[in-house]
Amino acid sequence: MWITIGAIVVLVIAFFIFASLFTDVLWFQQLGYLGVLTTQWWWGLGMFAVGFLGMGFPLWLSIQLAYRLRPVYARLNTQLDRYQQVVEPLRRLAMWGVPIVFGLFAGVASASRWQVAAQWLHSTPFGSSDPQFHIDDSFYIFRLPFYHSVVSFSLAVLIIAFLATIATAYLYGSIRVSGREVRISRSARVQIAVIGAVYMGVQALSIWLARFDTLTNSNVKDSITGAAYTDVHATIPARTILAGIAVIVGLVFVLTAVTGRWRYPMVGLGLLIVSAIVIGTLYPWGVQKFTVDPSEKPKETAYVSKAIDATRDAYGVSDINVQSYDATSDTPAGALREDADTTASIRLLDPTVVSPAFSQLQQFRQYYSFQPDLDVDRYTIDGKSQDTVVSVRELDQKGLGSSTQNWFNDTFVYTHGYGLVAAAGNERQDDGAPQFIESGIPTSTKLGDYQPRIYFGQDSPAYSIVGAPKGGKPVELDYPAGKNGKQATYNTYTGDGGPKLSNVFVRLLYALKFQDEQIVLSDQVNSDSQILYNRDPAKRVKEVAPFLTLDSNPYPSVVDGHIEWIIDGYTTSDQYPYSMRQSLSGAIADSDTERQPFAMDDVNYIRNSVKATVDAYTGKVTLYAWDASDPVLKTWQKILPLNVKPVSDMSAQLMSHVRYPEDLFKMQRQILASYHVTDAGAFFSNEDVWKTPSDPSKDTSTVQPPYYLTMKLPGEKSAAYTLYSTYIPASSQSTSRNILKGYLAVDSDAGSAKGKPSKDYGKLTLLRISNDNVWGPGQVFATAESDPDIAKQLSLLRSTTATTVDYGNLLTIPVGGGMLYVEPVYVKSTGSTSYPLLQEVIVSFGSKVVMQPTLDAALDELFGGNSGAPAGDKDTTPTTPPAASSDGSGNGTSPTTPPTSTPSSTPKPTQSAGDSAELKQAIADAQSAYDDAQDALKNGDWTAYGDAQSRLQDALQRAADAEGGK
Repeated sequence: MWITIGAIVVLVIAFFIFASLFTDVLWFQQLGYLGVLTTQWWWGLGMFAVGFLGMGFPLWLSIQLAYRLRPVYARLNTQLDRYQQVVEPLRRLAMWGVPIVFGLFAGVASASRWQVAAQWLHSTPFGSSDPQFHIDDSFYIFRLPFYHSVVSFSLAVLIIAFLATIATAYLYGSIRVSGREVRISRSARVQIAVIGAVYMGVQALSIWLARFDTLTNSNVKDSITGAAYTDVHATIPARTILAGIAVIVGLVFVLTAVTGRWRYPMVGLGLLIVSAIVIGTLYPWGVQKFTVDPSEKPKETAYVSKAIDATRDAYGVSDINVQSYDATSDTPAGALREDADTTASIRLLDPTVVSPAFSQLQQFRQYYSFQPDLDVDRYTIDGKSQDTVVSVRELDQKGLGSSTQNWFNDTFVYTHGYGLVAAAGNERQDDGAPQFIESGIPTSTKLGDYQPRIYFGQDSPAYSIVGAPKGGKPVELDYPAGKNGKQATYNTYTGDGGPKLSNVFVRLLYALKFQDEQIVLSDQVNSDSQILYNRDPAKRVKEVAPFLTLDSNPYPSVVDGHIEWIIDGYTTSDQYPYSMRQSLSGAIADSDTERQPFAMDDVNYIRNSVKATVDAYTGKVTLYAWDASDPVLKTWQKILPLNVKPVSDMSAQLMSHVRYPEDLFKMQRQILASYHVTDAGAFFSNEDVWKTPSDPSKDTSTVQPPYYLTMKLPGEKSAAYTLYSTYIPASSQSTSRNILKGYLAVDSDAGSAKGKPSKDYGKLTLLRISNDNVWGPGQVFATAESDPDIAKQLSLLRSTTATTVDYGNLLTIPVGGGMLYVEPVYVKSTGSTSYPLLQEVIVSFGSKVVMQPTLDAALDELFGGNSGAPAGDKDTTPTTPPAASSDGSGNGTSPTTPPTSTPSSTPKPTQSAGDSAELKQAIADAQSAYDDAQDALKNGDWTAYGDAQSRLQDALQRAADAEGGK
C-alpha cells in the first residue's frame, strides 16, 4: 500500500512538473522564441551532467579504490570491527548512494551556472586590453569567471574525495592509529598523496588566477577599482611566487607517494603557510605602509589615471562634451528671445502628479485605470514636435463591483484596456486641467488611426481566455458605449497573442498551471480559444532575453497603427578591469523611482545594447540590436537564437519615439559626479566631487530625478528632445551652499529617419558652472517658499480645508545666459473625486523668484515686463473631455466637471497711483476685488473667487492703461 501511495505521489508531482514545462513550450512556441527555451534547457541539462559526473565519479572512484585496496588480513580493533558490522549491510548502497547524492547537489549547482560556461565557450573579443597584463578585456568578463568556477568546483571535489578516502581507509584498516603512531598502508598512502598533489596543483592555479582579481578589486581607500602601486609591486609578484611554491609542494606529494616519507609534504605545507603570511600579507603591508603611505599621491597617480579612463569607458562617458558655462544672474528684458524654442516647450505637466486628473477626466469606468506615474513622449502635431504626457487606459478588475466580478466576467468579458491618452506637456485648459491631444472612448485618432485595445500591459489580469466565443457572439467588453442606444460595445480578439486551448489535454495542463478547474469545465472554451498570460511587457522581454537587465520605465507609444511598449535592455558586467562598481538599484532610486531588485546589482560595465518593443494587442516581442558592436550582446547572440533585428529594420515612426533610457543616464550621472574629474591628482585629492541634489518639492530624502525636456543647450543650433540632471557640491551640508556646479544633458532624440538614428543621439554634454553664485534646486525652492508674496498666497491656499497644494517637477533650464527654474503648482480640493489643477507657476532666474498663474506672465514679470519668450503654457478654452456616449461617438459628458474658476496669485502692489480719476478708480476696484477674492478663498467659494479674479484682472488692466502702460 505504501509503495502504491508513494508511486502515486511521485506521478502526481511529475505530472505537475510536466504541466509547467509543457505550457512553457506552448507559450514560447506561440511567441516565436521556442529555441530560447530549449537552448536554456539543453545547457542546463548539459551542465547538470557535467556537475553530476564531475563530483560523483571522482567520489565514487575514491571510495572504490580505498575499499578495494584495503589490507585483507589486517587485524582490526574491537571498535572498528563493530563499525564494520554496522556498515557492511549498507556498504553497496553507501558506495553508490553517497556519490549519487553529492553528484545531484553538484549537478544542480552547475546547472544554475550554465550562463558562465556558455559565455566562456562563445566569448567575443572586446578589442581592448587592460593596462596591467595587456590581455583582452573579454578574458575578465567571459573567461576568468569560468576559470574561477572550475577551480572552486575542483577544490570542493578534491576535499570531499579526500575525506571519503580517509573515512573508508580508516574503517577498513588502511589507516591505523595506535597511541601517537599512525600507520598508513602503501595503497592508501599513494591514493592520499595523489589527491594531495592534485589539490596543490589546483590551489596553485587558484593563486595564479587571483593575480587577475586585483584589477577588479576596490583600491586606494575604495575611491578607485584596479591594481594600485602595492598590487603591482607586491601583491601580484607575491601571488606568482606563492603559486610556484604550491606547485613545488604538489611535486613533493608525488615524491611521498613513491618514498612514503610524509615529513617532506608536511614541511612543504608549513613553508607554504609561512610564505602566505610573509610574502602574501606582510610584504604588501610593508610596501603600503613604508613606501606608499608617506608619498601616496605621486605613487598612486598613474593607477588612478588608469581607473579614470577605464571607468569612463565602461559606462560610455569617455566622449562626453564638457563646456564651461558662466551663468549670469542678471535678468534684463528680452533675455530669453534667443531661447524661444526652449521656453515654448517647457513642460509644466508633471507626469508624477497628474495621474489623478487623467483618472477623473479619462477613466470613464471604475474598471479602467492609469499608472500612478505617467510617461513623457513626443509626437508631431500639426507639423511641430510636441512633448506630451501619456498613459494607456488599462483594465483594472479590482474596480469591478462584487456583483460583477466572477470567474466568467474576469476571464472572458473584462479582458483588455482601451486607448492611449496624451496631454500636451506645455499647455493646459484655463481651469488648470490637462489639455488632451488624444483622448476619449472611442479614441479621437488625433495621433492617427491605431489599434486601441490593450491586451498586454503593466496591470493586465493574470490570464484571460479570448477569441472564438461560443456561438460566435462577441463577449469581450470593448468599451462602455454603443450604437443605436446600446450601453456597451463588445469585441472578439483576432490577434495571435497566446497558445490555443486546442484540446482537453491542453486545457487540463493550464488548469493545473493556474490552479483553476473552470478552464476544463467551462463550455465557453473551444479549440480556437486563446489563453493570454505573462502579459506584462517587461516580463515578456525578460523571458525571451534572460541576459538583459531591463530599464525600470517601459513606456507606450503609438507606432505604425499599433500601441507599442518600448523597453530598453542593458548588457552588464561586474568584471570590467579597472572600472568602479556601482549599485544599479541605488543609482536609479530617486523621488520618482523606488529601489529595484536586480539579479546583478553591483555592475561596472553597462551598454544600452537592445531596444525591445511589445505590441499591446498581440503581445509580439521584437528585439533590435541598438548597440550591435557590444561584445556581450554578440556573445549572447551566439548562445541563444534571439533573432535580434538590426536597427535598420526600425520604422521611421518607431525611431521617432526612441529615447535615451533613464536608468542608463542615472548610472552615468552617478559616475560623473566623481569621474568628471580627469586629472588624476585632482581626483585623488577629491577636490571637486559632486552629487545629485535632493528633490526639495517632493522628498528631500531622495535625489531629484532626471527630466525629459525639449530645449536648446548653449552652443547648439536648435532645440532637441533632451534628458538632463544637475549637480551640487558633495560637501554641501545645508541649503546655504546648495549651489549649482554642473548640468548634465544627453540628446535623447533618435530622429525620424527609418533605420537611421540621429548622429547626435546619445551625445552627452556637461556644463561646468563657473559662477559660484548660481542657486541649486534646494535654494530656489526655499527662497520661493520664504518669499513674502508667494508664501502669503501659498499659506492661504493651504489654510483652507477645501484645498491642498502639490508641487510639480522643479525644472532647471540653461537659457538667457543663466539658469531658469520653473516649477508648476497644483491645487487640489479635498473631495473624493478631486484631481490636481495646474494653477500657478513659480519661476526663478538669478536671485529673483516670482509666481504667476501662467508661465508667460511669470517670465514677463521676472524679466521686467519683457522676457522675450513666447507663452510657455497656453490657457485654452475649457473643453469637456469626450466621454463614451450612447451612440459610441465619444461626445458625451465627462464624469466630473472641472471647476470654472481658479485660484490665482497675489497681485503685486501698484507702484505709482498717478493723478487721474480713472487710475484711482481702477486701483480702488482692484483692491476691492482682491479683498473679495481673499474672503472667497478662505470660505472655499470658488464661484465667488473666480468672479473676483475676473474683476481684479479687469481693474489692473484699466490701471495699466491709465498709467500709460507702465
